[in-house]
Amino acid sequence: MDNKMMLRAPAVPLITVDPYFSVWSNTDRLNDSNPVHWTGKPNTICGVVEIDGKDYRFMGTGGGEPLTQTSLDITTMTTTYTFEGAGIKLTARFFTPLFMDDLKIMTRPVSYLEVKAEPVDGSTHSLKLKLYASEELCLDKRDQYEVVTETLDIDGVSAVRIGSKDQPVLEKKGDDIRIDWGYFYMAAWCADVRGYKCTDTNMNFVMLEKPFENKVLAVFAYDDVYSINYFGDKLKSVWNHDGKTIETAIREAFGDYDELLKKAVEFDAKLWCDAVRAGGEKYAELLQLAYRQVIAAHKAVVDKDGELLFISKECFSNGCAATVDVSYPSIPMFLIYNPELVLGMMRPIFKYAASDDWKFDFAPHDAGQYPIVTGQVYGSNAESYQMPVEECGNMLIMTAAAARASRDYSFAKAHLETLEGWTKYLIEYGVDPANQLCTDDFAGHLAHNCNLSLKAISGIAGMSIICDGIGETDKAVEYMKKAREIAIKWLLRASNGDGSYRLAFDRKGTYSMKYNIVWDKLFGTGLMPHEVFDGETWANRRHFNAYGMPLDNRKTYTKSDWLVWTATLCDTKSDFESYIAPLWDAYNVMPTRVPMTDWYDTVTSAKVGFQHRTVQGGLYIKLLEYYGTVRA
Repeated sequence: MDNKMMLRAPAVPLITVDPYFSVWSNTDRLNDSNPVHWTGKPNTICGVVEIDGKDYRFMGTGGGEPLTQTSLDITTMTTTYTFEGAGIKLTARFFTPLFMDDLKIMTRPVSYLEVKAEPVDGSTHSLKLKLYASEELCLDKRDQYEVVTETLDIDGVSAVRIGSKDQPVLEKKGDDIRIDWGYFYMAAWCADVRGYKCTDTNMNFVMLEKPFENKVLAVFAYDDVYSINYFGDKLKSVWNHDGKTIETAIREAFGDYDELLKKAVEFDAKLWCDAVRAGGEKYAELLQLAYRQVIAAHKAVVDKDGELLFISKECFSNGCAATVDVSYPSIPMFLIYNPELVLGMMRPIFKYAASDDWKFDFAPHDAGQYPIVTGQVYGSNAESYQMPVEECGNMLIMTAAAARASRDYSFAKAHLETLEGWTKYLIEYGVDPANQLCTDDFAGHLAHNCNLSLKAISGIAGMSIICDGIGETDKAVEYMKKAREIAIKWLLRASNGDGSYRLAFDRKGTYSMKYNIVWDKLFGTGLMPHEVFDGETWANRRHFNAYGMPLDNRKTYTKSDWLVWTATLCDTKSDFESYIAPLWDAYNVMPTRVPMTDWYDTVTSAKVGFQHRTVQGGLYIKLLEYYGTVRA
């Protein structure tokens, strides 16, 4: 089945492992510019094929005449380019095997490049692959530290590595920074590998050369030694927490390639078919493009008790780690494919909330700044900067959804006392939220926020689901009754009188996306009459601009995740697709060439802020509904 992506991606994923090991192309043609890190800083890698003794470039800008790029296709785990020139057709496939059902493979920091060549002129050609990668892959900025290179033989696999001489492991934290410790590797079977200094740029490079007849397989790998500082403990990732070395991982990766690629093709075919049935072809393409970005903005590690932690980085926002209101929108994708990853997002929050350092009776916003996870950094713990209703609701909904998806309530039961405390907070303060922060306060703080109140309602209903799942029937009934009481009050106070509902209870005639009530539909809790969904989805159409519906009446920008959640309130596939089409159009023409932003302007399609964030996992919410993953 040929489902070649029609969407012109704002940026194209090449190597996508984690927030540090992440390489993208921000141009339509791979050989128009050098690859970059997701932050936009250079991650120079050049790819050249020597054909009959002459160099032709397919990636980057260094060396050789450029081949003519003839196609580009992106699937969930692969990016495939084709080129023509000098009598051959060249295919370059980048592949990162991010399988959520196999965390050792998903976290293994090895990404593939397969290059194939076939003659188109009827002649036989002499071929050699040449790859060059710069010190930028292992430094925050070029020339930051002295680097060292080393060549290795791994049971016949030739490898070269480069890393900083100083190795400041886990010494820095922040947003727009890159790794400056650990070692970058390139490897192939029986290749010529070495390091050298480029006199033109004064940068150190590693080089790999490999003659081939019709195809050659190379890998890029990164050993970060330690990945996360978790409340003082230096933690390793899932792939190496039991002592596996990067050399073993590289050797195993060559043996796994054919099987993993077949599995990736099968995974993508199923996702495509199901997503098209659920929301149409444009929806399916958005899911394909988002997939690698969402996973690779996390780091999966194992704590000293052997438990999985799945630490997000709040990319180009403030670099916060394990941010609750970033995890919340991302969970639909993980609920479908591995709910344990949702638990891994929440464990740092529960740990911090139970510590003496957390002084409040509501949920924290985050647990650190990547990669240092040692307690909340946002707002310096000042109460005025907290997001009490927002984060309590998020944690309750996430816990309930993960329990439903896995059909296992043991995690929720272990944190029952904390969850009940957060529920009590929502009951007291969620009916009519005060002037407090929420995740959508881009246009300023807002009291009496109708959508925030919906989050409180959904969070309380989530607590009812949890109690029902652990056999606390009386409490389940009590919490659901309370959620219904608040929902009735909401209906009376939020109505505009024309079937639509307000931005704030005291602002008649205003509007906003009511995405938080989507859980009523997904959970099947029936808190809101069906007419509410119909009224909102009908009224929203009056506010559409060329590239979608604004977040609310205050500005013309929107959020991609919340737009799809709001669209999921629609009754019919055609109505859902009417929301998705302008979102697809926005990415297709977006002038800001970065990994998918979730915050853009609906009039111009330009990025307003953020890029490469995990929240694009929220695009999967329609597929989550289609599968019925969180229904009773």
